[in-house]
Amino acid sequence: MIQRLAILGVGLIGGSVALALKQAGAVRQVVGYGRQRANLQTALERGVLDTVADSPEAAVQDADRVLIAVPVGAMAATFARIAPHLAADARVFDVGSTKRDVIAAARAGLAGRIDRFVPAHPIAGAESSGAGAARADLFSGREVILTPLPENIPADVAAIAELWRACGARVSAMDAAEHDRVFAAVSHLPHLAAFALVDELAGRGEATTFFRHAGSGFRDFTRIAASSPAMWRDIALANRDALLVELDAYLDRLADYRAALQAGDGERLMQSFQRASEARNGWSPEINPTGNES
Repeated sequence: MIQRLAILGVGLIGGSVALALKQAGAVRQVVGYGRQRANLQTALERGVLDTVADSPEAAVQDADRVLIAVPVGAMAATFARIAPHLAADARVFDVGSTKRDVIAAARAGLAGRIDRFVPAHPIAGAESSGAGAARADLFSGREVILTPLPENIPADVAAIAELWRACGARVSAMDAAEHDRVFAAVSHLPHLAAFALVDELAGRGEATTFFRHAGSGFRDFTRIAASSPAMWRDIALANRDALLVELDAYLDRLADYRAALQAGDGERLMQSFQRASEARNGWSPEINPTGNES
């Protein structure tokens, strides 16, 4: 049983962790800190939080679990602020969509307490944000990836894994660099592509006409463009090296399509479309259910 869970950043993910653990009877008290008072009030009213702290330092006092759910761009400062105030038995974990930069920030900020930090990435989300969007079943059947550090002791990794299982998640482990390479391709690049298409169309003089006639294909492809711009800016910059590699590969494939179209080469298009169709049909949504993954 978690005695006191501190959540720094009480949004969709942090709030859903609190609700899931409460529903599972796995936590006694949840304290939260955030910059938006109205959001914290919503969290209190919905039972996401039991109490609100005035600062990150106050929030982590006596907490045996500390969830860092702030944007990845704010993690370095957050780690540095809380490090001197962590309880001796505190285990710290995050929900960042990138891992190498978060781990580097944790090493710099937590210093001698780095062994208590277990990096994590829940593959779950939605277009809505804030405590008002939090729900207890957000992680049910979804994957949570841990990227343990060499300094972690097995008991601490197991404790964080058990916390996520109490939320209903399936837990796996991955090297941090491999994590960032994979998610640059399957999460970060798709968001970049969706933002780019919507932004390009929105900038046209006849944008209203395009959007009025857009159907389910456009809706499905661009759904994730409704996600938080600030969050995805931070993710893109944090994982820019891996993302640039994937973006270049994607642009090369688009260039191939352009050349085939210009040449009227239907067979070339057909071969690529066929490979893509077979690969997509062979992918089971049960492995990674649909949602706004981050």
